[in-house]
Amino acid sequence: MDASAGAFLDDVARPVHETPDRLRFRERFLGDPLVDFSWLETWLEQIRGVESLRINRRARSVVLHYDGDPQTRARICAAIAALRRRRLPVGESEPSASGDLGPVLTTAALIAASPFLPVWALRALTFVNLFRTVAAGGEALINRGVKIEVLDAIAVGLTAARGEYVTANITELLMQLGAYLETRTERQSNRMLRRLIRPEPVMAWVEREGRLIQIPDDEIQAGERVETGVGERIAVDGLVIDGTALVNQSSITGEPMPVRKEVMDRVIAGTVVEDGRLRIEARHVGEDTTTARIARFIDESLERSSPTQRMAERLADQRVLLTLGAGGLIYLLTGDQRRLSSVFLVDYSCALKLGTPLAFKSGMYHAAAAGILLKGGEAIERLAEIDTVVFDKTGTLTNSSLEVSDVVVLDEARWPRDRLLAMTASIEEHASHPVAEAVVRKAKQERLNHVDHGEVEYLVAHGMSCPMGGDRLLIGSRHFLEDHEGLSFAPFESRIEALQSEGKTILYVGTPAEPIGMIALSDSVRAETPAVLAALRERGVNHLVMLTGDSAVRAEALAAQLGLDEVFAEQAPEDKAGVIEQLRAEGRRVAFVGDGVNDGPALIAADVGVAMARGADLARATADAMLLEDRLDLLVEALETARRTMGLVATNYKAAIGINTGVMLGAALGALSPVTTAVLHNGTTVGLLLRALRGLSGPAEKV
Repeated sequence: MDASAGAFLDDVARPVHETPDRLRFRERFLGDPLVDFSWLETWLEQIRGVESLRINRRARSVVLHYDGDPQTRARICAAIAALRRRRLPVGESEPSASGDLGPVLTTAALIAASPFLPVWALRALTFVNLFRTVAAGGEALINRGVKIEVLDAIAVGLTAARGEYVTANITELLMQLGAYLETRTERQSNRMLRRLIRPEPVMAWVEREGRLIQIPDDEIQAGERVETGVGERIAVDGLVIDGTALVNQSSITGEPMPVRKEVMDRVIAGTVVEDGRLRIEARHVGEDTTTARIARFIDESLERSSPTQRMAERLADQRVLLTLGAGGLIYLLTGDQRRLSSVFLVDYSCALKLGTPLAFKSGMYHAAAAGILLKGGEAIERLAEIDTVVFDKTGTLTNSSLEVSDVVVLDEARWPRDRLLAMTASIEEHASHPVAEAVVRKAKQERLNHVDHGEVEYLVAHGMSCPMGGDRLLIGSRHFLEDHEGLSFAPFESRIEALQSEGKTILYVGTPAEPIGMIALSDSVRAETPAVLAALRERGVNHLVMLTGDSAVRAEALAAQLGLDEVFAEQAPEDKAGVIEQLRAEGRRVAFVGDGVNDGPALIAADVGVAMARGADLARATADAMLLEDRLDLLVEALETARRTMGLVATNYKAAIGINTGVMLGAALGALSPVTTAVLHNGTTVGLLLRALRGLSGPAEKV
């Protein structure tokens, strides 16, 4: 029985080989071609203390480098054992190439030993050393046509065939070193971007069978109760059922200050309790938590390519044919194999194929650090081109919650303002809709006392009634009080129209005998909204639109206040998508910003769909971008990041074409040797990659 098979009999995985900071495991599931290795790598990399890893599917092994801490070793062994017990996600991704330094070191050793080797030995070892490159060229030619591997094989093969073994090995070393750096750079960019938003696994205290036990967060079940104290990371998305605490949400929302959480507040996995203690009922656990969904968003983004990336790949392949043709022409004119080798070592494809996607990843990283998730290069490219922004109203241009703006008393002597508000709030606290929450919140802000009352009766979607102080209070819509209860608010029509003209929602209050008051509510404009609209106009967005299901009166009042160019009111969800398509048919490049379930069709129809932080799951799932913090000004930051990224792509593209063309001319004229050509080409490629990844090299906060 081999080591991996035997390990299945234990609860903790045992490595087949280890050093003080390195573990190697052999596991059956690593050989399964259906496993999503992108997910698996990310899952293992998130273990605290793991520095890097490499999966070899053919050998069914994984090598993990870690910080040498015994606790980290224990966490790794436990994680491997946990993977055996769970159903692994299915996907098409292969393990990431980590960059193998072995061939580089072998070639370097051969070059160092060359002066001491007889010619026959140097010749034999050189051809053995070049075999991989030549074989890769042959495989590419047979299966994929003329690609860069073909040119590399011809270049080093010709040099070796002329008997210039040291030159051939130096050229091979430079190509190997360049490939190693490119692979490592790309892998590092993916790892840093994933780690930016991937929460560390945590142990959580869960109530089971009347006692608290500590278990890994991925073993918590929905509906279980979790206790979290000072300094501990919240393991689930859930609802606070007991306790009060200050919670640091900066890792998820970007908010710099801790937020107070108490009974009936929602909490997010990955946030940290800074003061106090909470008892939480788990609503979303494991892969269903907010942070896990964000992580999947990023994983999907890394697999998406934009039209610019696809164009760069096509141009890179075309440049291979250009290089091949130029080399053939030079050889026909000069008969110089040395020049031919030099020309064939000029490779446009690496800088074009790798530089463009890495620039997009840099943009995604910058955006994520600022609290914006962009779903791949295509989202960045489209966002950079927008000239029209369409906003949903509630929760986007305005705050998500309603606020009481007016308490209108119709008989001050019998029903003073504070009494009317206190009695209404005492009844409304039994309801859960936004209007009720706003009234209760207003009464608490004014420190009004709770008023005792009898049993509340509900009429769904209309209102409620309740015995109170020898009378019966009626609360609800005008339709409910007038058509169902026989009251009339007609004498107060002018006051009602004045409130409605300001875009306010009205809650009507009365007794069976008479109307006694009205409470007006408004969804207040976000403090940052005017500045955001102005900033968008400054950046070339020339058409600002509001699209809402709200009444025309309220929508037009808000549009006039904000100076919007166009407003579409009283729109059903399916109609919203039609409006977006109409704007696009006019030749506009449209971004839609919304937060609700009913915004899903519009988010899909737009060139770029942007979901607000408090958006519904459907809105976030269909969006091209997500704002992680409840701040509309992040939209401006997203636009600037997209445009800076596209500028970086453009300048890198021009530099790659210009520099490599210059190197090719030098090689064609015989001014550059194969070694010099390889140095200049690979140096240019690595330099452009580092420039593309400039934003990924610095520290950034997790979001």
